Amino acid sequence: MTEEVVGVEELQGRLRLLRAAVFLSWFDRFTVAPMLLTIAAGLEASLAEVATVASAYYLMYGLMQPVWGVLSDRLGRVRVIRLTLVGVVVPGLISVLAPNLWVLVVSRALVGATFAAVIPASLVYIGDTVPLRARQRALADQIAAGALASAIATVAGGLAAYLDLWRLAFAVPVLVAGVLGLFFVPRLPEPEHEGDETGALARIGMFVKRPWALLVVLLAMVEGGVILGSLTYLAPALEDAGYSAAVSGLAVGLYGLATLLWAQAVKLSADRLGPHGLLLFGGGLLALGYAAGAVGQNLVGVALAAVCAGGAFAFMHSTLQSWAISVLPEARATVISFFATAIFVGSGVATAAVAPLAEAGSYGLLFALAAAVAAPLGLLSSLARHRYGR
Repeated sequence: MTEEVVGVEELQGRLRLLRAAVFLSWFDRFTVAPMLLTIAAGLEASLAEVATVASAYYLMYGLMQPVWGVLSDRLGRVRVIRLTLVGVVVPGLISVLAPNLWVLVVSRALVGATFAAVIPASLVYIGDTVPLRARQRALADQIAAGALASAIATVAGGLAAYLDLWRLAFAVPVLVAGVLGLFFVPRLPEPEHEGDETGALARIGMFVKRPWALLVVLLAMVEGGVILGSLTYLAPALEDAGYSAAVSGLAVGLYGLATLLWAQAVKLSADRLGPHGLLLFGGGLLALGYAAGAVGQNLVGVALAAVCAGGAFAFMHSTLQSWAISVLPEARATVISFFATAIFVGSGVATAAVAPLAEAGSYGLLFALAAAVAAPLGLLSSLARHRYGR
Protein backbone atom coordinates (compact mmCIF):
# COMPACT_ATOMS: atom_id res chain seq x y z
CA MET A 1 0.00 0.00 0.00
CA THR A 2 1.41 3.36 -1.01
CA GLU A 3 2.03 6.23 1.33
CA GLU A 4 -0.49 8.36 -0.60
CA VAL A 5 -3.26 5.80 -0.10
CA VAL A 6 -2.50 5.58 3.61
CA GLY A 7 -2.77 9.39 3.79
CA VAL A 8 -6.15 9.36 2.06
CA GLU A 9 -7.49 6.64 4.35
CA GLU A 10 -6.25 8.48 7.43
CA LEU A 11 -7.91 11.70 6.25
CA GLN A 12 -11.19 9.87 5.63
CA GLY A 13 -11.04 8.48 9.16
CA ARG A 14 -10.62 11.99 10.56
CA LEU A 15 -13.52 13.29 8.49
CA ARG A 16 -15.74 10.47 9.74
CA LEU A 17 -15.09 11.60 13.33
CA LEU A 18 -16.01 15.16 12.37
CA ARG A 19 -19.20 13.95 10.69
CA ALA A 20 -20.12 12.06 13.86
CA ALA A 21 -19.77 15.28 15.89
CA VAL A 22 -21.80 17.22 13.31
CA PHE A 23 -24.48 14.51 13.37
CA LEU A 24 -24.88 14.84 17.14
CA SER A 25 -25.05 18.64 16.97
CA TRP A 26 -27.79 18.56 14.31
CA PHE A 27 -29.64 15.72 16.03
CA ASP A 28 -29.82 17.60 19.31
CA ARG A 29 -31.02 20.75 17.52
CA PHE A 30 -33.86 19.09 15.58
CA THR A 31 -35.21 16.76 18.28
CA VAL A 32 -37.12 19.31 20.32
CA ALA A 33 -39.76 20.57 17.84
CA PRO A 34 -41.91 17.40 17.74
CA MET A 35 -41.84 17.18 21.55
CA LEU A 36 -43.08 20.67 22.47
CA LEU A 37 -46.67 19.64 23.19
CA THR A 38 -45.56 16.67 25.31
CA ILE A 39 -43.11 18.85 27.26
CA ALA A 40 -45.89 21.41 27.85
CA ALA A 41 -48.14 18.72 29.28
CA GLY A 42 -45.36 17.26 31.42
CA LEU A 43 -44.34 20.60 32.92
CA GLU A 44 -47.89 22.00 33.08
CA ALA A 45 -47.01 24.97 30.89
CA SER A 46 -48.51 26.53 27.78
CA LEU A 47 -47.19 25.80 24.32
CA ALA A 48 -46.07 29.42 23.95
CA GLU A 49 -44.03 29.15 27.16
CA VAL A 50 -42.47 25.84 26.14
CA ALA A 51 -41.58 27.26 22.73
CA THR A 52 -39.07 29.39 24.65
CA VAL A 53 -37.04 26.20 25.11
CA ALA A 54 -36.48 25.99 21.36
CA SER A 55 -36.13 29.77 20.86
CA ALA A 56 -33.45 30.13 23.55
CA TYR A 57 -31.53 27.17 22.14
CA TYR A 58 -31.56 28.53 18.57
CA LEU A 59 -30.67 32.04 19.70
CA MET A 60 -27.65 30.93 21.71
CA TYR A 61 -26.63 28.52 18.95
CA GLY A 62 -26.39 31.45 16.54
CA LEU A 63 -24.95 34.11 18.83
CA MET A 64 -22.11 31.93 20.09
CA GLN A 65 -20.68 31.21 16.63
CA PRO A 66 -18.26 34.20 16.57
CA VAL A 67 -17.12 33.46 20.14
CA TRP A 68 -16.25 29.87 19.25
CA GLY A 69 -14.58 31.06 16.07
CA VAL A 70 -12.22 33.27 18.04
CA LEU A 71 -11.49 30.47 20.52
CA SER A 72 -10.90 28.04 17.67
CA ASP A 73 -8.17 30.31 16.33
CA ARG A 74 -6.68 30.75 19.80
CA LEU A 75 -6.99 27.26 21.32
CA GLY A 76 -7.06 25.04 18.23
CA ARG A 77 -9.78 23.30 16.24
CA VAL A 78 -9.59 19.86 17.87
CA ARG A 79 -9.42 21.23 21.41
CA VAL A 80 -12.55 23.33 20.85
CA ILE A 81 -14.48 20.39 19.39
CA ARG A 82 -13.41 18.18 22.30
CA LEU A 83 -14.32 20.81 24.91
CA THR A 84 -17.69 21.21 23.25
CA LEU A 85 -18.57 17.53 23.16
CA VAL A 86 -17.57 17.01 26.78
CA GLY A 87 -19.01 20.34 27.88
CA VAL A 88 -22.58 19.61 26.77
CA VAL A 89 -22.89 16.71 29.21
CA VAL A 90 -23.52 18.75 32.38
CA PRO A 91 -26.15 21.20 31.03
CA GLY A 92 -27.59 18.34 28.99
CA LEU A 93 -28.16 16.20 32.08
CA ILE A 94 -29.59 19.20 33.94
CA SER A 95 -32.16 19.55 31.15
CA VAL A 96 -32.97 15.85 31.51
CA LEU A 97 -33.64 16.31 35.24
CA ALA A 98 -35.20 19.79 34.97
CA PRO A 99 -37.94 20.13 37.62
CA ASN A 100 -39.61 23.12 35.96
CA LEU A 101 -39.78 25.05 32.72
CA TRP A 102 -37.23 27.74 33.47
CA VAL A 103 -34.51 25.32 34.51
CA LEU A 104 -35.17 23.55 31.21
CA VAL A 105 -34.99 26.82 29.25
CA VAL A 106 -31.66 27.85 30.80
CA SER A 107 -30.07 24.41 30.54
CA ARG A 108 -31.14 23.93 26.92
CA ALA A 109 -29.82 27.40 26.09
CA LEU A 110 -26.45 26.36 27.55
CA VAL A 111 -26.52 23.14 25.50
CA GLY A 112 -27.17 25.17 22.35
CA ALA A 113 -24.42 27.65 23.19
CA THR A 114 -21.95 24.79 23.67
CA PHE A 115 -22.97 22.58 20.74
CA ALA A 116 -22.68 25.70 18.55
CA ALA A 117 -18.90 25.22 18.33
CA VAL A 118 -19.06 21.92 16.45
CA ILE A 119 -20.14 23.22 13.05
CA PRO A 120 -17.67 26.12 12.61
CA ALA A 121 -14.74 24.22 14.14
CA SER A 122 -15.33 21.18 11.92
CA LEU A 123 -15.63 23.36 8.82
CA VAL A 124 -12.40 25.16 9.64
CA TYR A 125 -10.69 21.81 10.28
CA ILE A 126 -11.69 20.76 6.76
CA GLY A 127 -10.30 24.01 5.41
CA ASP A 128 -7.02 23.42 7.22
CA THR A 129 -6.56 19.77 6.20
CA VAL A 130 -8.46 18.92 3.00
CA PRO A 131 -6.92 19.90 -0.36
CA LEU A 132 -8.93 22.45 -2.33
CA ARG A 133 -9.80 19.97 -5.09
CA ALA A 134 -11.47 17.61 -2.59
CA ARG A 135 -12.99 20.21 -0.29
CA GLN A 136 -16.39 20.44 -2.01
CA ARG A 137 -16.95 16.70 -1.59
CA ALA A 138 -15.92 16.81 2.08
CA LEU A 139 -18.34 19.66 2.74
CA ALA A 140 -21.12 17.81 0.91
CA ASP A 141 -20.52 14.85 3.24
CA GLN A 142 -20.81 17.16 6.26
CA ILE A 143 -24.12 18.49 4.98
CA ALA A 144 -25.30 14.93 4.32
CA ALA A 145 -24.47 13.97 7.93
CA GLY A 146 -26.49 16.93 9.18
CA ALA A 147 -29.40 16.14 6.86
CA LEU A 148 -29.49 12.54 8.01
CA ALA A 149 -29.41 13.69 11.63
CA SER A 150 -32.31 16.11 11.10
CA ALA A 151 -34.44 13.41 9.48
CA ILE A 152 -33.72 10.83 12.21
CA ALA A 153 -34.13 13.44 14.97
CA THR A 154 -37.57 14.43 13.68
CA VAL A 155 -38.74 10.82 13.73
CA ALA A 156 -37.07 10.11 17.10
CA GLY A 157 -38.55 13.24 18.64
CA GLY A 158 -42.02 12.28 17.45
CA LEU A 159 -41.61 8.77 18.86
CA ALA A 160 -40.30 10.11 22.16
CA ALA A 161 -43.29 12.46 22.36
CA TYR A 162 -45.70 9.60 21.66
CA LEU A 163 -44.09 7.46 24.39
CA ASP A 164 -43.68 10.43 26.77
CA LEU A 165 -39.90 9.91 26.85
CA TRP A 166 -38.80 13.46 26.03
CA ARG A 167 -36.25 13.48 28.84
CA LEU A 168 -34.56 10.41 27.36
CA ALA A 169 -34.46 12.13 23.98
CA PHE A 170 -32.47 14.98 25.57
CA ALA A 171 -30.12 12.56 27.32
CA VAL A 172 -29.01 10.39 24.41
CA PRO A 173 -27.17 12.95 22.20
CA VAL A 174 -25.29 14.61 25.06
CA LEU A 175 -24.13 11.30 26.56
CA VAL A 176 -22.95 10.04 23.18
CA ALA A 177 -21.23 13.39 22.62
CA GLY A 178 -19.37 13.02 25.91
CA VAL A 179 -18.09 9.57 24.91
CA LEU A 180 -17.03 10.88 21.50
CA GLY A 181 -15.23 13.85 23.05
CA LEU A 182 -13.43 11.82 25.71
CA PHE A 183 -12.31 8.78 23.76
CA PHE A 184 -12.38 9.44 20.01
CA VAL A 185 -11.87 13.10 19.10
CA PRO A 186 -8.47 13.20 20.92
CA ARG A 187 -7.19 10.95 18.12
CA LEU A 188 -7.50 13.85 15.69
CA PRO A 189 -4.22 15.69 15.14
CA GLU A 190 -4.36 19.44 15.55
CA PRO A 191 -3.84 21.01 12.09
CA GLU A 192 -1.42 23.81 11.45
CA HIS A 193 -3.12 27.08 10.66
CA GLU A 194 -2.17 30.66 10.08
CA GLY A 195 -3.02 33.52 12.36
CA ASP A 196 -2.08 32.04 15.76
CA GLU A 197 -0.26 35.18 16.81
CA THR A 198 -2.96 37.54 15.56
CA GLY A 199 -5.44 38.92 18.09
CA ALA A 200 -9.18 38.42 17.80
CA LEU A 201 -9.87 42.08 17.02
CA ALA A 202 -7.18 42.06 14.35
CA ARG A 203 -8.77 39.03 12.68
CA ILE A 204 -12.18 40.68 12.77
CA GLY A 205 -10.53 43.75 11.22
CA MET A 206 -9.14 41.57 8.43
CA PHE A 207 -12.63 40.22 7.84
CA VAL A 208 -14.42 43.56 7.58
CA LYS A 209 -11.73 44.91 5.26
CA ARG A 210 -12.05 42.01 2.81
CA PRO A 211 -15.03 42.73 0.48
CA TRP A 212 -15.25 39.14 -0.77
CA ALA A 213 -15.47 37.84 2.80
CA LEU A 214 -18.25 40.28 3.62
CA LEU A 215 -20.09 39.32 0.44
CA VAL A 216 -20.08 35.57 1.11
CA VAL A 217 -21.44 36.19 4.63
CA LEU A 218 -24.16 38.45 3.22
CA LEU A 219 -25.10 35.79 0.67
CA ALA A 220 -25.26 33.22 3.49
CA MET A 221 -27.68 35.45 5.38
CA VAL A 222 -30.02 35.70 2.40
CA GLU A 223 -29.67 31.96 1.77
CA GLY A 224 -30.60 31.18 5.37
CA GLY A 225 -33.63 33.44 5.13
CA VAL A 226 -34.94 32.03 1.87
CA ILE A 227 -34.26 28.33 2.47
CA LEU A 228 -34.68 27.85 6.21
CA GLY A 229 -37.00 30.76 6.97
CA SER A 230 -39.55 29.79 4.31
CA LEU A 231 -39.16 26.09 5.15
CA THR A 232 -40.70 26.83 8.56
CA TYR A 233 -44.07 27.49 6.95
CA LEU A 234 -44.40 24.45 4.70
CA ALA A 235 -46.05 22.27 7.35
CA PRO A 236 -48.42 25.04 8.58
CA ALA A 237 -49.44 25.65 4.97
CA LEU A 238 -50.49 22.02 4.59
CA GLU A 239 -52.31 22.02 7.94
CA ASP A 240 -54.11 25.21 6.93
CA ALA A 241 -55.23 23.37 3.79
CA GLY A 242 -56.79 20.62 5.89
CA TYR A 243 -54.05 17.99 6.09
CA SER A 244 -53.23 16.36 9.44
CA ALA A 245 -50.14 17.31 11.41
CA ALA A 246 -48.72 13.81 10.87
CA VAL A 247 -49.07 13.98 7.09
CA SER A 248 -47.71 17.54 7.02
CA GLY A 249 -44.68 16.56 9.07
CA LEU A 250 -43.99 13.57 6.86
CA ALA A 251 -44.15 15.68 3.71
CA VAL A 252 -41.80 18.34 5.08
CA GLY A 253 -39.53 15.60 6.44
CA LEU A 254 -38.64 14.90 2.82
CA TYR A 255 -36.34 17.93 3.14
CA GLY A 256 -33.81 16.00 5.23
CA LEU A 257 -33.90 12.91 3.03
CA ALA A 258 -33.66 15.01 -0.13
CA THR A 259 -30.67 16.95 1.22
CA LEU A 260 -28.92 13.66 1.90
CA LEU A 261 -29.52 12.39 -1.65
CA TRP A 262 -28.77 15.70 -3.35
CA ALA A 263 -25.47 15.90 -1.46
CA GLN A 264 -24.33 12.81 -3.35
CA ALA A 265 -25.23 14.56 -6.61
CA VAL A 266 -23.09 17.52 -5.54
CA LYS A 267 -20.05 15.25 -5.13
CA LEU A 268 -20.59 13.75 -8.59
CA SER A 269 -21.09 17.08 -10.37
CA ALA A 270 -18.73 19.42 -8.47
CA ASP A 271 -15.82 19.13 -10.92
CA ARG A 272 -18.06 19.33 -13.97
CA LEU A 273 -20.16 22.34 -12.96
CA GLY A 274 -17.63 24.29 -10.95
CA PRO A 275 -18.60 26.51 -7.97
CA HIS A 276 -20.52 29.05 -10.03
CA GLY A 277 -22.49 26.30 -11.79
CA LEU A 278 -23.40 24.67 -8.48
CA LEU A 279 -24.69 27.98 -7.14
CA LEU A 280 -26.72 28.67 -10.27
CA PHE A 281 -28.26 25.20 -10.26
CA GLY A 282 -29.06 25.45 -6.54
CA GLY A 283 -30.75 28.81 -7.01
CA GLY A 284 -32.82 27.39 -9.85
CA LEU A 285 -33.92 24.44 -7.73
CA LEU A 286 -34.89 26.75 -4.90
CA ALA A 287 -36.95 29.02 -7.15
CA LEU A 288 -38.67 26.00 -8.73
CA GLY A 289 -39.51 24.46 -5.37
CA TYR A 290 -41.05 27.53 -3.78
CA ALA A 291 -42.85 28.36 -7.03
CA ALA A 292 -44.50 24.93 -6.74
CA GLY A 293 -45.46 25.73 -3.17
CA ALA A 294 -46.90 29.08 -4.29
CA VAL A 295 -49.01 27.49 -7.03
CA GLY A 296 -50.68 25.01 -4.66
CA GLN A 297 -50.50 24.40 -0.93
CA ASN A 298 -51.31 20.74 -1.40
CA LEU A 299 -49.37 17.57 -0.77
CA VAL A 300 -47.67 17.57 -4.17
CA GLY A 301 -46.72 21.26 -4.13
CA VAL A 302 -45.36 21.26 -0.59
CA ALA A 303 -43.51 17.95 -1.03
CA LEU A 304 -41.88 19.30 -4.20
CA ALA A 305 -40.92 22.50 -2.36
CA ALA A 306 -39.31 20.46 0.44
CA VAL A 307 -37.37 18.24 -1.98
CA CYS A 308 -36.12 21.21 -4.03
CA ALA A 309 -35.21 23.19 -0.90
CA GLY A 310 -33.13 20.22 0.23
CA GLY A 311 -31.38 20.19 -3.14
CA ALA A 312 -30.77 23.93 -3.01
CA PHE A 313 -29.25 23.62 0.45
CA ALA A 314 -26.96 20.82 -0.72
CA PHE A 315 -25.79 22.68 -3.84
CA MET A 316 -25.68 26.26 -2.59
CA HIS A 317 -24.71 25.86 1.04
CA SER A 318 -21.75 23.54 0.48
CA THR A 319 -20.45 25.87 -2.24
CA LEU A 320 -20.80 28.99 -0.12
CA GLN A 321 -19.14 27.15 2.77
CA SER A 322 -16.20 26.21 0.56
CA TRP A 323 -15.89 29.82 -0.53
CA ALA A 324 -16.03 31.08 3.06
CA ILE A 325 -13.35 28.61 4.09
CA SER A 326 -10.90 29.79 1.42
CA VAL A 327 -11.64 33.51 1.15
CA LEU A 328 -9.46 34.58 4.13
CA PRO A 329 -7.17 31.74 5.28
CA GLU A 330 -5.37 33.83 7.89
CA ALA A 331 -8.68 34.39 9.74
CA ARG A 332 -10.56 31.31 8.57
CA ALA A 333 -12.29 30.52 11.86
CA THR A 334 -13.48 34.11 12.23
CA VAL A 335 -15.03 34.14 8.76
CA ILE A 336 -16.69 30.77 9.27
CA SER A 337 -18.15 31.84 12.61
CA PHE A 338 -19.72 34.95 11.06
CA PHE A 339 -20.87 32.81 8.14
CA ALA A 340 -22.67 30.41 10.50
CA THR A 341 -24.18 33.29 12.47
CA ALA A 342 -25.48 34.81 9.23
CA ILE A 343 -27.33 31.60 8.38
CA PHE A 344 -29.23 31.57 11.69
CA VAL A 345 -29.82 35.33 11.81
CA GLY A 346 -31.14 35.27 8.24
CA SER A 347 -33.44 32.40 9.09
CA GLY A 348 -34.78 34.10 12.20
CA VAL A 349 -35.32 37.48 10.52
CA ALA A 350 -37.11 35.93 7.53
CA THR A 351 -39.30 33.76 9.76
CA ALA A 352 -40.44 36.82 11.71
CA ALA A 353 -40.79 39.05 8.64
CA VAL A 354 -43.26 36.79 6.81
CA ALA A 355 -45.15 35.68 9.93
CA PRO A 356 -48.02 38.16 9.22
CA LEU A 357 -48.56 36.50 5.83
CA ALA A 358 -48.75 33.09 7.49
CA GLU A 359 -51.10 34.43 10.17
CA ALA A 360 -53.39 35.70 7.39
CA GLY A 361 -53.21 32.37 5.55
CA SER A 362 -51.47 33.97 2.55
CA TYR A 363 -49.09 31.07 2.03
CA GLY A 364 -49.21 31.36 -1.76
CA LEU A 365 -47.85 34.90 -1.58
CA LEU A 366 -45.30 33.87 1.07
CA PHE A 367 -43.80 31.14 -1.13
CA ALA A 368 -44.01 33.34 -4.22
CA LEU A 369 -41.84 35.93 -2.46
CA ALA A 370 -39.36 33.20 -1.53
CA ALA A 371 -39.18 32.07 -5.17
CA ALA A 372 -38.73 35.67 -6.29
CA VAL A 373 -35.73 36.09 -3.99
CA ALA A 374 -34.28 32.64 -4.79
CA ALA A 375 -33.81 33.25 -8.51
CA PRO A 376 -31.63 36.41 -8.24
CA LEU A 377 -29.81 34.91 -5.25
CA GLY A 378 -28.67 31.99 -7.39
CA LEU A 379 -27.73 34.23 -10.33
CA LEU A 380 -25.89 36.89 -8.33
CA SER A 381 -24.00 34.39 -6.16
CA SER A 382 -22.98 32.46 -9.29
CA LEU A 383 -21.71 35.59 -11.05
CA ALA A 384 -19.87 36.74 -7.92
CA ARG A 385 -18.20 33.35 -7.43
CA HIS A 386 -17.18 33.26 -11.09
CA ARG A 387 -15.60 36.71 -10.84
CA TYR A 388 -13.85 35.81 -7.58
CA GLY A 389 -12.42 32.69 -9.22
CA ARG A 390 -10.95 34.77 -12.01
